[in-house]
Amino acid sequence: MPRRFCACVLCAVAAAVATLLMFAGPPSASAQPAKPVSFITDVAPILKENCLACHDSKKKSGKYDMTTFERILAGGSNGEPIVPGKPKDSDFHDLMVTDAQRRMPPRDKGEAVPKDKAAVIARWIAEGAKLDPGLDPKADLVKELRVRWQPPAPPKAYPFPAVVNALAFTPDGKQLVAGGHHELTVWEADTGKLVKRVRTRAERAYGLVFLPDGKLAVAGGRPGQEGDVRVYDLSASGKTEDGVTVLDGVNDKKVLVAHLFDVDDSVLCLAVSPDGKTLAAGGCDRAVRVFDLSGGVAKAKLVQTVENHADWVLGCALTDDGKYLVTAGRDKTAKVWDLKARESVVTFPEHQNIVYGVAVKADGSAGFSVGADKNIRTWKPGGEGKQVKSAGGHADEVFKVVSHPKQPMLATSSADKTVRLWNAADLTPGKSLAGLTDFVFAVAFSPDGDLVAGGAYDGSVSVWKVSDGSVVKSWNASPGFVAKEPEPKKK
Repeated sequence: MPRRFCACVLCAVAAAVATLLMFAGPPSASAQPAKPVSFITDVAPILKENCLACHDSKKKSGKYDMTTFERILAGGSNGEPIVPGKPKDSDFHDLMVTDAQRRMPPRDKGEAVPKDKAAVIARWIAEGAKLDPGLDPKADLVKELRVRWQPPAPPKAYPFPAVVNALAFTPDGKQLVAGGHHELTVWEADTGKLVKRVRTRAERAYGLVFLPDGKLAVAGGRPGQEGDVRVYDLSASGKTEDGVTVLDGVNDKKVLVAHLFDVDDSVLCLAVSPDGKTLAAGGCDRAVRVFDLSGGVAKAKLVQTVENHADWVLGCALTDDGKYLVTAGRDKTAKVWDLKARESVVTFPEHQNIVYGVAVKADGSAGFSVGADKNIRTWKPGGEGKQVKSAGGHADEVFKVVSHPKQPMLATSSADKTVRLWNAADLTPGKSLAGLTDFVFAVAFSPDGDLVAGGAYDGSVSVWKVSDGSVVKSWNASPGFVAKEPEPKKK
């Protein structure tokens, strides 16, 4: 595409200019000296992108841990890799540019470090391989980079649709919140009109839950970069653009009211007990963090970290009393954790495939799970976790399952582009709700239970009446996006 082509040309020009600067003669009296290379700004991002996958604190390939400046200089099994002032004598640089088999990253692990970035490393070493003033040599580089990263502004008008990974009705049921690209968008549920945009640090929102006080807890992150749970006040005042209220959930403390935690990869699921006193969030680090919110989100306390799965935690739910935590994992199991006793009590393995989502009956007497096997299953959360029933109805993988707020009813969303309703008592299939045009990743009931909404990979959102399955409204939740007309088929 033209944009990518321009970016490539600019990168090539930048690399050529950098090369000329490095190998040109001494600057003239009128020329400005080149700015010294910054380790944290210029070098560390290159190392994170090309090296840390094999040289983090866990893998330590070649006994070389590159997670801090101090450890980078210390080296691994081959001794100190950097000779300050001499890039040609430094294995640290030589291994990036060599044509020999010993190249790093290894040939079977990926492409070589780009030449322009290797040149930055060479120049940093030539300038003495220094650390920026004020930085701790023992500081974790990933965390330091995360602190310094600034999120981009969401696009005014989306050139491509935003994936809808999460949905939530506002407490009054009149509006629907959807995850966008570095933002949350708020729409009138009955008209599909955009009424509010909330800028966020997270690139994607994976979990949205309103707390009893009306604040919105959001789990999300940047895949492979960071994840977090933050709490927003959507009633805060903001500026108005084209009739839409715009809130800054990155810098405005009246909008961003709490930041509970952040980690090195996305947080994928979120659950809050009905009384708002317990919050649980899990994700790519295989852990579920449980917070006590009884003192309010401003005084949230991390009370335990549950590591009960061998792979990503994709879904979580809490019983009404906050005693049991039910989770879904990429390790092909659903599990139950006793938060009071701090122990695992049930593992449910019957899906024999990825378990994407879970729900639990309010009193904890029944667990529900859905997954890549295309089935919804109900089982006993106590004892041996015996399966009660399994039901098929979707034609493809099932991603989410949520409980109706008042009736014994469930709703599921699937890769077959539908949302389906179920009788929670016996898993009798109810209405199949069509109208979405791609994998349906998100599903939510309104607080009064009268409406159910689904959100899809291509940004499409639909709202249906639960009573008869009729469509209330459908729209694309990507502000300003205009779908292109399909090209006519060639004869």
